[in-house]
Amino acid sequence: MKRQLLLLCVVVASACATSGGKAGPSTATAAHTAADFFPLKVGTAWEYEAAMLGEKRVLPVSIVKVVDGLAEDSTGARFMADAWGVRDERRYLLRNPIESGTKWNNVVSPSSVEAYEIIAAEQPCESPAGRWEGCVIVESKNRIDASKRLVNEITLAPGVGIVRMATTLEEGERRVPQSKLTLLKFTAPAR
Repeated sequence: MKRQLLLLCVVVASACATSGGKAGPSTATAAHTAADFFPLKVGTAWEYEAAMLGEKRVLPVSIVKVVDGLAEDSTGARFMADAWGVRDERRYLLRNPIESGTKWNNVVSPSSVEAYEIIAAEQPCESPAGRWEGCVIVESKNRIDASKRLVNEITLAPGVGIVRMATTLEEGERRVPQSKLTLLKFTAPAR
């Protein structure tokens, strides 16, 4: 259940990554790169309040090992940073450059595509764990059928990672919350 909840929150559906809008690594200088928003060192730990289907629980997650550039967390999910951004084993979760309007796609199936966009950059953000400057908000949309789509909004803080995540089912003008993840505690590894 823990792994399923985290994977549901981090990625709405399985996919292989494809570039959208911008090709290759960015040469633009920005205040942050995607890697700044995903601390992937062993010992990094987060504690989240996870709310899904009316159930709330505390979800601890930590980076337990790094092998060949892949950081594995305590749920078994694996992540890596490269010149284009940060990805799990199937998709880019955040792409460079870190600026409003950066877009990319993840192909979910022959008939479904996740569309990602950075909708805000260099914003303040906060949770019960603290307040940060320079945060980024990423929105992903995945059409379920002709009238429904899942929308996932992720707020990340530099040096911290995911601060907040909310998934909503949209059907026409109706919006039904599906899950929410809120950072309660963050621990950086000892140097």
